[in-house]
Amino acid sequence: MTELAKKRPEFRNINAFKDLPGYRWPLASLVSGMHRISGAIMFLLMPFIIWIFDKSLSSEISFAKFKLAFNVGMLGLPGFLWKLVALALIWAYLQHFIAGLRHLTMDVSHAAVSKEFGKTSAAVTLVLSLGLTLVLGAKLFGLY
Repeated sequence: MTELAKKRPEFRNINAFKDLPGYRWPLASLVSGMHRISGAIMFLLMPFIIWIFDKSLSSEISFAKFKLAFNVGMLGLPGFLWKLVALALIWAYLQHFIAGLRHLTMDVSHAAVSKEFGKTSAAVTLVLSLGLTLVLGAKLFGLY
């Protein structure tokens, strides 16, 4: 290494409580992390998803119980909390699906592997997933 070359700074002893809260994630890494979190949420709530699917398709009586759980409540929890769980599932699915399409686009198209594409596709992913979640959440809570 020559004398003129600038030496890169070394970071040792990173304090998680002092250094990490001030760290700003780039938008692309935030969306990538949210892709993983949404996958974990869907995996952990799989029993609830199977229950919803079973109750909604078994019979007319079970569908009425399904609707009653969201309107009145079930297992000592009010219907509002069950709707929030369903809204979390809606967000997780939409986020995971749209971010998955983003990752597939980057895998297939070599031109899509650039900093600009990563930033714009991450912004589009966030806007689409949150926008669709708001629309479907408004329907779930009976706003239209």
